[in-house]
Amino acid sequence: MDLVFRDAEVVDGSGGPSYRADVAIAGGRIASIVKEGAAAGCQRPTARRVVDAEGLALSPGFIDMHAHSDLALLRDPDHVAKAAQGVTLEVLGQDGLSYAPVDDRTLGEVRRAITGWNGDGSDLDLDWRTVGEYLDRLDRAHGGRGIAVNAAYLVPQGTVRMYAVGWEDRPATASELDRMRQLVAEGLEQGAVGMSSGLTYTPGMYAPDAELTELCRVVAAYGGYYCPHHRSYGAGALQAYEEMVALTREAGCALHLAHATMNFGVNEGRAPELLALLDEALGAGADISLDTYPYTPGSTTLVAVLPSWASEGGPEAVLTRLRDEETAERIRHHLEVTGSDGCHGVPVDWDTIEIAGVTDPGLVEHVGRRVDGWATARRLLLDDRLGTTILQHVGHEENVRTIMRHRVHTGGSDGILQGLKPHPRAYGTFPEYLGRYVRELGVLSLEECVAHLTSRPAARLRLPDRGLVREGYVADLVLFDPETVASGATYASPRTLPTGIPHVLVDGRFVMEDGRRTDVLAGRAIRRSPA
Repeated sequence: MDLVFRDAEVVDGSGGPSYRADVAIAGGRIASIVKEGAAAGCQRPTARRVVDAEGLALSPGFIDMHAHSDLALLRDPDHVAKAAQGVTLEVLGQDGLSYAPVDDRTLGEVRRAITGWNGDGSDLDLDWRTVGEYLDRLDRAHGGRGIAVNAAYLVPQGTVRMYAVGWEDRPATASELDRMRQLVAEGLEQGAVGMSSGLTYTPGMYAPDAELTELCRVVAAYGGYYCPHHRSYGAGALQAYEEMVALTREAGCALHLAHATMNFGVNEGRAPELLALLDEALGAGADISLDTYPYTPGSTTLVAVLPSWASEGGPEAVLTRLRDEETAERIRHHLEVTGSDGCHGVPVDWDTIEIAGVTDPGLVEHVGRRVDGWATARRLLLDDRLGTTILQHVGHEENVRTIMRHRVHTGGSDGILQGLKPHPRAYGTFPEYLGRYVRELGVLSLEECVAHLTSRPAARLRLPDRGLVREGYVADLVLFDPETVASGATYASPRTLPTGIPHVLVDGRFVMEDGRRTDVLAGRAIRRSPA
């Protein structure tokens, strides 16, 4: 054997009771599990290295079902933000906007559109155009050594629409819809696990339900799933969830609801209504799962809160409208009085919006401050050329706790790694679940929580040999201390690493050892399993 964890408390990801065992690793896989008190004659495994796991829990590696590390994995070989949390797999291509499939025009436009999420990419050679080429690029990153953790990819519907239709707010023509079907099918054939949407982001939000349904039929044909950031998390949130459930039922497509929460004052205490809706659909045979992060604020770009009409035509058109006094006043009215669709149909409360990051170093004084009105927001949008990221303090703790208990819940950080003051979820989601919501609050048992973070997402991704501590499974593993594991990330210090997670393995190799990042790059692109 290469490695043995001796006397570990195995929390195997199934949700069943933990047990004490020796777990042996060979060739990147779990070779044997010998439980305490095994029958006589069953020898304890030996190996070239033995790690004393007394008092520590051994679990499958955590799967981040909603990550924005699309360029970060290529930019930073350490990627300690996720490795230190015990994350061994991230799902990229979220919210309908990412970097494949593209042509030259679309790549330039999407780089501009999500600079606030990932930087503008000018420090990287973005030499791919297809989904398959992007996945290949992950595999050969950092001089061919690979990436820090594994990554799966969703075809981004907004990018596909940008490619085939452009930035116009109109239904696609028949030929444009055929082109979008083709792009989604090609992405799935090349290894994507499903399709995402960002239906409060342009241009994806311009797609009517009939168009989305047709694309979901393609996803279903390949055994993938649809992951929408749906049309509202504020006013009309329940109707937006109903829309996604009905749409995917019609298409025969599996549904995974992204950062599924109920935000803004109109939804305080209404999580049970959402869960009742989902339970009814599940009882009728729908295939549904969801992810959340264990925090109340959300995070996005400042430009995202604008009304959709203000973003038609792309980033340069937005800037032109913002420079025009009359048009800027219309935007303000929609934001502050009517309730912008970009702000989930709720009139904006500027006191809830905190600047998390800017792309222009000359604007850094704004980071950490609340926006004090439209004049400041407009000036930031123009001066930072739409690159500003924000925290939105609009969530409710009761809703967060209620939703995370649900039987189809999984964990997703939605972590944006850009900016001087990013949301602490980027560095803290998984230890926050284990430390605060398991140990301190008892919202979930340890066994339940680990299942939410491992086997459930693995099942949604249709991974046959990950997500459980089982013989023959890939040795993506986390060794942590249930008594001390905690998120170090706070709103004041969002990049502080967690405590209580000494060892993390990807493919049987230590990416974290004794609490420190090694130089190992064992991560690879995880491609869709054939239907």
